[in-house]
Amino acid sequence: MHPYPLLEKFFGLFGEGAQHFASEYNIVLHSWLLMLVLIIVGAIAGKSVRLIPGRLQNFMETVVSGIEEFMVETIGEEGRWLLPLAATIFLYVFLGNLMGLIPGLLPPTSSLNTTLSCALVVVTFTHIIGVKYHGIGYIKHFLGPVWWMSPLIFIIEIIGHLARILSLSIRLFGNMMGHEIVLGILFLLAGAFLAPLPIMAMGIFVAFVQGFVFFLLSIIYFQGAMEHAH
Repeated sequence: MHPYPLLEKFFGLFGEGAQHFASEYNIVLHSWLLMLVLIIVGAIAGKSVRLIPGRLQNFMETVVSGIEEFMVETIGEEGRWLLPLAATIFLYVFLGNLMGLIPGLLPPTSSLNTTLSCALVVVTFTHIIGVKYHGIGYIKHFLGPVWWMSPLIFIIEIIGHLARILSLSIRLFGNMMGHEIVLGILFLLAGAFLAPLPIMAMGIFVAFVQGFVFFLLSIIYFQGAMEHAH
Protein backbone atom coordinates (compact mmCIF):
# COMPACT_ATOMS: atom_id res chain seq x y z
CA MET A 1 0.00 0.00 0.00
CA HIS A 2 1.26 3.49 -0.78
CA PRO A 3 1.98 5.63 2.28
CA TYR A 4 0.05 8.57 0.79
CA PRO A 5 -3.56 7.63 -0.18
CA LEU A 6 -4.17 10.27 -2.84
CA LEU A 7 -7.89 9.69 -3.40
CA GLU A 8 -8.61 9.64 0.32
CA LYS A 9 -6.83 12.97 0.75
CA PHE A 10 -8.73 14.43 -2.22
CA PHE A 11 -12.11 13.35 -0.87
CA GLY A 12 -11.06 14.65 2.54
CA LEU A 13 -11.30 18.16 1.08
CA PHE A 14 -15.08 17.69 0.99
CA GLY A 15 -15.43 16.67 4.63
CA GLU A 16 -14.84 13.80 6.99
CA GLY A 17 -17.79 11.84 5.64
CA ALA A 18 -16.43 11.95 2.10
CA GLN A 19 -13.00 10.87 3.33
CA HIS A 20 -14.53 7.94 5.22
CA PHE A 21 -16.41 6.95 2.06
CA ALA A 22 -13.17 7.08 0.04
CA SER A 23 -11.41 4.96 2.66
CA GLU A 24 -14.24 2.41 2.73
CA TYR A 25 -14.52 2.10 -1.06
CA ASN A 26 -10.94 2.89 -2.03
CA ILE A 27 -10.54 0.17 -4.67
CA VAL A 28 -13.96 0.92 -6.17
CA LEU A 29 -13.02 4.59 -6.58
CA HIS A 30 -9.73 3.65 -8.22
CA SER A 31 -11.64 1.40 -10.59
CA TRP A 32 -14.05 4.19 -11.48
CA LEU A 33 -11.13 6.57 -11.96
CA LEU A 34 -9.57 4.15 -14.42
CA MET A 35 -12.86 3.73 -16.31
CA LEU A 36 -13.27 7.50 -16.45
CA VAL A 37 -9.79 7.89 -17.94
CA LEU A 38 -10.50 5.21 -20.55
CA ILE A 39 -13.85 6.81 -21.47
CA ILE A 40 -12.38 10.31 -21.77
CA VAL A 41 -9.37 9.18 -23.83
CA GLY A 42 -11.63 7.08 -26.07
CA ALA A 43 -14.05 9.98 -26.55
CA ILE A 44 -11.26 12.42 -27.39
CA ALA A 45 -9.66 9.96 -29.80
CA GLY A 46 -13.02 9.26 -31.44
CA LYS A 47 -13.84 12.94 -31.93
CA SER A 48 -10.40 13.77 -33.30
CA VAL A 49 -10.45 11.17 -36.12
CA ARG A 50 -9.03 12.78 -39.26
CA LEU A 51 -7.77 11.67 -42.64
CA ILE A 52 -4.33 12.84 -41.59
CA PRO A 53 -4.08 11.40 -38.07
CA GLY A 54 -2.58 13.26 -35.15
CA ARG A 55 -0.43 11.74 -32.42
CA LEU A 56 -3.31 10.49 -30.28
CA GLN A 57 -5.11 8.98 -33.26
CA ASN A 58 -1.89 7.32 -34.44
CA PHE A 59 -1.29 5.88 -30.99
CA MET A 60 -4.85 4.59 -30.55
CA GLU A 61 -4.94 3.10 -34.04
CA THR A 62 -1.66 1.31 -33.37
CA VAL A 63 -2.93 -0.13 -30.10
CA VAL A 64 -6.33 -1.21 -31.43
CA SER A 65 -5.00 -2.61 -34.71
CA GLY A 66 -2.25 -4.47 -32.86
CA ILE A 67 -4.78 -6.13 -30.55
CA GLU A 68 -7.06 -6.92 -33.48
CA GLU A 69 -4.29 -8.47 -35.57
CA PHE A 70 -3.15 -10.62 -32.67
CA MET A 71 -6.72 -11.83 -32.11
CA VAL A 72 -7.17 -12.72 -35.77
CA GLU A 73 -3.85 -14.59 -35.83
CA THR A 74 -4.78 -16.46 -32.64
CA ILE A 75 -8.45 -17.36 -33.09
CA GLY A 76 -9.12 -16.54 -36.75
CA GLU A 77 -11.30 -14.05 -38.63
CA GLU A 78 -14.40 -15.28 -36.83
CA GLY A 79 -13.17 -13.68 -33.63
CA ARG A 80 -12.86 -10.17 -35.07
CA TRP A 81 -16.28 -9.14 -33.76
CA LEU A 82 -15.07 -9.84 -30.21
CA LEU A 83 -12.49 -7.04 -30.43
CA PRO A 84 -14.44 -4.43 -28.38
CA LEU A 85 -14.77 -6.71 -25.35
CA ALA A 86 -11.32 -8.31 -25.63
CA ALA A 87 -9.54 -4.97 -26.14
CA THR A 88 -11.44 -3.43 -23.21
CA ILE A 89 -10.42 -6.34 -20.99
CA PHE A 90 -6.76 -5.98 -21.95
CA LEU A 91 -6.64 -2.19 -21.56
CA TYR A 92 -8.55 -2.23 -18.27
CA VAL A 93 -6.37 -4.92 -16.70
CA PHE A 94 -3.08 -3.57 -18.06
CA LEU A 95 -3.72 0.06 -17.13
CA GLY A 96 -5.26 -1.01 -13.83
CA ASN A 97 -2.03 -2.84 -13.04
CA LEU A 98 0.02 0.22 -13.98
CA MET A 99 -1.95 2.47 -11.60
CA GLY A 100 -0.05 0.89 -8.72
CA LEU A 101 3.16 2.45 -10.02
CA ILE A 102 1.78 5.97 -9.55
CA PRO A 103 2.57 7.17 -6.00
CA GLY A 104 -0.64 7.60 -4.05
CA LEU A 105 -2.76 5.35 -6.26
CA LEU A 106 -3.66 1.68 -5.97
CA PRO A 107 -4.21 -0.83 -8.78
CA PRO A 108 -7.88 -1.93 -8.85
CA THR A 109 -6.59 -5.36 -9.84
CA SER A 110 -5.02 -5.81 -6.40
CA SER A 111 -8.53 -6.52 -5.10
CA LEU A 112 -10.07 -9.96 -5.52
CA ASN A 113 -13.47 -8.32 -6.04
CA THR A 114 -12.18 -6.56 -9.16
CA THR A 115 -10.44 -9.56 -10.67
CA LEU A 116 -13.39 -11.81 -9.86
CA SER A 117 -15.74 -9.37 -11.59
CA CYS A 118 -13.59 -9.40 -14.72
CA ALA A 119 -13.36 -13.20 -14.65
CA LEU A 120 -17.14 -13.54 -14.30
CA VAL A 121 -17.67 -11.27 -17.31
CA VAL A 122 -15.30 -13.38 -19.42
CA VAL A 123 -16.73 -16.77 -18.42
CA THR A 124 -20.36 -15.61 -18.68
CA PHE A 125 -19.77 -14.12 -22.13
CA THR A 126 -18.02 -17.35 -23.17
CA HIS A 127 -21.27 -19.24 -22.64
CA ILE A 128 -23.28 -16.50 -24.35
CA ILE A 129 -21.04 -16.99 -27.39
CA GLY A 130 -21.57 -20.76 -27.20
CA VAL A 131 -25.35 -20.40 -27.19
CA LYS A 132 -25.19 -17.78 -29.97
CA TYR A 133 -23.22 -20.11 -32.25
CA HIS A 134 -24.74 -23.49 -31.39
CA GLY A 135 -28.07 -22.87 -29.72
CA ILE A 136 -29.19 -25.74 -27.52
CA GLY A 137 -26.48 -27.86 -29.16
CA TYR A 138 -23.92 -26.00 -27.04
CA ILE A 139 -24.65 -28.58 -24.33
CA LYS A 140 -22.56 -31.03 -26.40
CA HIS A 141 -19.47 -29.14 -25.26
CA PHE A 142 -20.15 -30.51 -21.78
CA LEU A 143 -21.03 -34.10 -22.65
CA GLY A 144 -17.93 -35.51 -24.35
CA PRO A 145 -17.71 -37.87 -27.37
CA VAL A 146 -18.86 -41.07 -25.57
CA TRP A 147 -22.54 -41.01 -24.61
CA TRP A 148 -22.31 -43.44 -21.71
CA MET A 149 -19.66 -41.28 -20.03
CA SER A 150 -21.66 -38.07 -20.50
CA PRO A 151 -22.80 -37.70 -16.84
CA LEU A 152 -19.21 -37.94 -15.58
CA ILE A 153 -17.85 -35.67 -18.35
CA PHE A 154 -20.59 -33.14 -17.62
CA ILE A 155 -19.55 -32.88 -13.96
CA ILE A 156 -15.86 -32.59 -14.92
CA GLU A 157 -16.64 -29.86 -17.48
CA ILE A 158 -18.68 -27.86 -14.97
CA ILE A 159 -15.81 -28.06 -12.47
CA GLY A 160 -13.38 -27.02 -15.23
CA HIS A 161 -15.44 -23.97 -16.16
CA LEU A 162 -15.75 -22.92 -12.53
CA ALA A 163 -11.98 -23.37 -12.22
CA ARG A 164 -11.55 -20.86 -15.05
CA ILE A 165 -13.09 -18.21 -12.83
CA LEU A 166 -10.70 -19.02 -10.01
CA SER A 167 -7.73 -19.23 -12.36
CA LEU A 168 -8.36 -15.85 -13.99
CA SER A 169 -9.20 -13.99 -10.81
CA ILE A 170 -6.74 -15.43 -8.28
CA ARG A 171 -3.72 -15.37 -10.63
CA LEU A 172 -4.15 -11.67 -11.37
CA PHE A 173 -5.09 -10.77 -7.79
CA GLY A 174 -2.16 -12.69 -6.28
CA ASN A 175 0.44 -11.17 -8.56
CA MET A 176 -0.75 -7.59 -8.16
CA MET A 177 -1.35 -7.81 -4.42
CA GLY A 178 2.10 -9.35 -3.94
CA HIS A 179 3.65 -6.56 -5.98
CA GLU A 180 1.84 -3.93 -3.88
CA ILE A 181 2.98 -5.53 -0.62
CA VAL A 182 6.60 -5.61 -1.75
CA LEU A 183 6.43 -1.97 -2.88
CA GLY A 184 4.81 -0.91 0.37
CA ILE A 185 7.50 -2.60 2.46
CA LEU A 186 10.29 -1.05 0.40
CA PHE A 187 8.72 2.42 0.62
CA LEU A 188 8.52 2.13 4.40
CA LEU A 189 11.99 0.71 4.93
CA ALA A 190 14.08 2.43 2.29
CA GLY A 191 11.91 4.80 0.29
CA ALA A 192 14.33 7.67 0.85
CA PHE A 193 17.11 5.63 -0.80
CA LEU A 194 15.06 4.91 -3.96
CA ALA A 195 15.01 1.18 -3.18
CA PRO A 196 11.53 0.68 -4.72
CA LEU A 197 12.64 1.91 -8.16
CA PRO A 198 13.90 -1.47 -9.50
CA ILE A 199 10.67 -3.16 -8.36
CA MET A 200 8.62 -0.37 -9.94
CA ALA A 201 10.52 -0.78 -13.21
CA MET A 202 9.88 -4.52 -13.12
CA GLY A 203 6.25 -3.71 -12.31
CA ILE A 204 5.74 -2.32 -15.82
CA PHE A 205 6.70 -5.69 -17.28
CA VAL A 206 4.56 -7.55 -14.72
CA ALA A 207 1.59 -5.29 -15.48
CA PHE A 208 1.84 -6.03 -19.19
CA VAL A 209 2.34 -9.78 -18.75
CA GLN A 210 -0.61 -10.13 -16.38
CA GLY A 211 -2.84 -8.09 -18.67
CA PHE A 212 -1.72 -10.09 -21.70
CA VAL A 213 -2.27 -13.46 -19.98
CA PHE A 214 -5.78 -12.44 -18.89
CA PHE A 215 -6.55 -11.24 -22.43
CA LEU A 216 -5.05 -14.33 -24.08
CA LEU A 217 -6.94 -16.78 -21.89
CA SER A 218 -10.14 -14.83 -22.51
CA ILE A 219 -9.96 -15.06 -26.29
CA ILE A 220 -8.97 -18.74 -26.09
CA TYR A 221 -12.12 -19.38 -24.03
CA PHE A 222 -14.14 -17.43 -26.60
CA GLN A 223 -12.65 -19.50 -29.42
CA GLY A 224 -13.47 -22.75 -27.60
CA ALA A 225 -17.11 -21.71 -27.31
CA MET A 226 -17.28 -20.92 -31.05
CA GLU A 227 -15.88 -24.29 -32.12
CA HIS A 228 -18.05 -27.33 -32.72
CA ALA A 229 -17.98 -29.98 -30.02
CA HIS A 230 -15.98 -33.11 -30.79
